[in-house]
Amino acid sequence: VQLQASGGGLVQAGGSLRLSCAASGRTFYAMGWFRQAPGKEREFVASINVNGGDLYYGDSVKGRFTISRDFADNTVSLQMNSLKPEDTAVYYCTADLSLYSSTTALPLYWGKGTLVTVSS
Repeated sequence: VQLQASGGGLVQAGGSLRLSCAASGRTFYAMGWFRQAPGKEREFVASINVNGGDLYYGDSVKGRFTISRDFADNTVSLQMNSLKPEDTAVYYCTADLSLYSSTTALPLYWGKGTLVTVSS
C-alpha cells in the first residue's frame, strides 16, 4: 500500500495550491490530509469517504480548502485557496478503512509529506 502525494510548493499569501494523492495497492473507504508545521502539533485538515458524501474539515481551513475524491483513479485532492502564512506545513496524505475527522483517532496509512510554504 502506498500513498503518493504531490503538488506542494511555494506560494504567496492569498494564492492557491492543489495537492493530489494517489493510492496504490487497495481502495480505502476514507482518505484525507493532515499537516504539521515546524514546532507545532499535527493537525487534521480534511477527510472524505469513498463516495464523497461525507466530508470533514479542520476549523482553520473551513471555507478555504476543498477536498475531493476520484474513485476511478483512487486519488484524493485538496484545493487550497486564500492561503495564509500559517498554512505553511508539511501536508500528509492519509487513508483508512473508516472515516476520521480529528487527531483523536489517527488514520492507519500515511504517505510521505509534501511541503507547502506560504510567504507573506
